[in-house]
Amino acid sequence: MNDWTRRKFVVASAIGGLAASGRRLFGAAPGVGDAAVQSVAAKARPIIISAANGVKHLDDGMAVLKAGGDTLDAALAVVTKVEDDPEDDSVGYGGLPNEEGVVELDASVMHGPTRRAGAVASLQKVKNPSLVAKAVMEKTNHVFIVGEGALRFAAAEGFPTMNLLTDRSRLAWLAWKAAASENWRPGLDSPEWKEKMAELLDTPERQAWAAHIEEVVAHPPTGTINCLAVNAKGEISGTTTTSGMAWKIPGRVGDSPVIGAGLFVDGDVEEAARRGAARRISRFRAGIRLWRRCGVGNRRRMLALRPWIAWCGIMRLIRRG
Repeated sequence: MNDWTRRKFVVASAIGGLAASGRRLFGAAPGVGDAAVQSVAAKARPIIISAANGVKHLDDGMAVLKAGGDTLDAALAVVTKVEDDPEDDSVGYGGLPNEEGVVELDASVMHGPTRRAGAVASLQKVKNPSLVAKAVMEKTNHVFIVGEGALRFAAAEGFPTMNLLTDRSRLAWLAWKAAASENWRPGLDSPEWKEKMAELLDTPERQAWAAHIEEVVAHPPTGTINCLAVNAKGEISGTTTTSGMAWKIPGRVGDSPVIGAGLFVDGDVEEAARRGAARRISRFRAGIRLWRRCGVGNRRRMLALRPWIAWCGIMRLIRRG
């Protein structure tokens, strides 16, 4: 892949969503130049991409773009649907809680046209942290507000508060406590485990959650949703939102709300968002490092990505072909 130009790599990743070659994607003959790829990219805009859990809502974001709406509003139209969904336990309402059974949410937004950003972390009781992050960007001279301060700010801005812990996530938390705590028995290895699960899952609806609960107890998830959008003019914005690592220590913040780690937008060049191993991505500042590897000037060729890329998933979108 080191003989690809930055432009060719972007068209393939943005439109295909996978590391497919631009030539195969558009059916072009070998040897097609940058001009042809640029032409295809221009015709392809507007473009909007997201993590897998937002794909079914991409039409909502595309409708905003086609109506001439703002690129950040388009991205938010996608992720807020996932934040509202109690069946998605990686973000928003129904997200898996911290070790004390409290759902804490993180989010960031970046607006390419105005080069602004906003973020919140450890936000409780408000199901749409992405919208609160946008309010931070638009209505304050701050970038990042956390914890109790973020909740007070959201309340002052009129965001409704609610209990974010759904019955399914609550039962998963109780099952995790039984499995993980010396004082809350039995654990997964105990002969009493099935008896404990039967006690927790005492209705047919709850019994249908058994496989899911056992999975998140044994393998705590670190889910997220990212969404990136480019309009017909080439303006670009993005957002990342999450409920963070399941069963985390209260107050723990991963990479999602950190500008340059969980999200990075350069209105002149590109944007990148990530999901996966938060602590590794934060330490390596994955968003900015990816941008530096694919920037302008002498960095026109995509360099070989370092091994830390294998620890996470990164979405990358460039504003021009």
